[in-house]
Amino acid sequence: MTSDDIRRPRFPVGVSRPVVSPIQPSVVYASVDADALDAQYEGRTKGYTYAREGHPNADTLAGMIDALEDAEGGLVTGSGMAAVTAALLANLKAGDHVIGADQLYGRSLRLMREDLPRFGIDVTLVDPTDAGRLAAAIRPNTRMMLLETVSNPTLRVADLEGAAELARRHGVLLAVDNTFTTPRALQPFAIGADIVIHSVTKLLAGHSDATLGYVAARDPEVRARMHVLAATMGFTPSPFDCWLAERGLYTFGLRFDRAVATASRLAEALSSTTGVRRVLYPTRPDHPDHNRAASLLGGIGGNMVSFELDGGRETVNGFLRAASSLSFAPTLGDVNTTISHPASSSHRALSEAERLGLGISEGFIRVSVGCEEPDALIETFVGSISRGG
Repeated sequence: MTSDDIRRPRFPVGVSRPVVSPIQPSVVYASVDADALDAQYEGRTKGYTYAREGHPNADTLAGMIDALEDAEGGLVTGSGMAAVTAALLANLKAGDHVIGADQLYGRSLRLMREDLPRFGIDVTLVDPTDAGRLAAAIRPNTRMMLLETVSNPTLRVADLEGAAELARRHGVLLAVDNTFTTPRALQPFAIGADIVIHSVTKLLAGHSDATLGYVAARDPEVRARMHVLAATMGFTPSPFDCWLAERGLYTFGLRFDRAVATASRLAEALSSTTGVRRVLYPTRPDHPDHNRAASLLGGIGGNMVSFELDGGRETVNGFLRAASSLSFAPTLGDVNTTISHPASSSHRALSEAERLGLGISEGFIRVSVGCEEPDALIETFVGSISRGG
C-alpha cells in the first residue's frame, strides 16, 4: 500500500444497496480540478466542497421535510434557534422593523427584544391572535412578521390567515414557526406564508437525541440569502444528528397521531381533576381560539397540553415529585411524555409581571404528550396531582 492509497480512500461498491442512508461526516470534499470546482459553485453541477456550506446528510433531511411542507430548497441548521436567526438576519437590516408575536418561544423572544435592537432593527411584539393588532403595528419600514402557529406555552392559535393577507397587502415577509403544529396539521405555505421554520429537535426528529432546525422560503432570492448567511455564520448541522432525524421522520406520522389522540384525552381528564384550575388545549370548547383551531388546523389539537394547578411553586414541586416516572425537562416532542415549568425554564428571563401578563403563573405546567399507553398516562397525571397536592 502506498501513501496515495491511504490519502485517497475508495469505498467498496457492490451490486446491492444499503437500505439506510450512510453517515458522511467528511468536513471537506475533493474536486477533480479548478474547473470542476467552479462548476459546483456556479450551480452547473451538484457537489460538495466544505461541510459548513452543505453536506449530504443535511440535504437528505431537508428534502424529506421539504416534501412534508410542500417546499423547495429548505435549509437544515444546527438548531431551531439557528433557523429562526437565519430567517431574521438574512432578511433584515439596520433601520428595518419586524413584528413578532408576544408569546414566542422564550429564546425567540429574547432575540427579538434584546439582540435585534442592538443591530438597529426595530421590534414590536403584539398579540398574534388579533389581526387588527397586527395591522396597527405595521409601519412604512416593516419588513417581516414572525409568528408561531400555536404559541408556547399557552397554546394560543395565531390568526395566520389574517396575517398572510396583511403581509401580501403591505409587501411584508410572513415567517411562521410551525414547530408545535407540524405539517401534519398545517402547511403554512398553503395559506400564504413566505418562510416556514421548524425546530427539528422536537416532533420531527422525535427522540431527544438530535439538535437541529429547518427553514424554507417560497421566494428563491429569500432562500438564497438564508443559505448564504447560514454558511457564513456557521449554522452547520451535524451529519450524525441529520442521520438521527432522518430515522425519526420515518415514524413521525405514527408518533404524531398517537400523541395527539392521547393529548386530547389527557386534557379532558385534567379538566375534571381536583386541584386543576384550568386546562389549555386548542380544540377544547373552552379554549379562546377553538374555532380557529377547528378551521385552520382541521380540528387537530396537537400533542401539547398546558394546565394550571391551584397553588404556586410548592404545589408544582409536589406534583413533579409524585410524577417521578415522567421526565421533568424543558423539551417537547419526545416519544415519552415530558413536563416543563415555563416560569423556571423557557420563560424564566421574563419578570413575574411579564409572565403573569401572558398567563404564565408559578402553577402553570406544559406537557408534551408522547406515545405511552393512554390510560396509564392519564392515571399517572391524575394520581400525581392528588398525591402531590
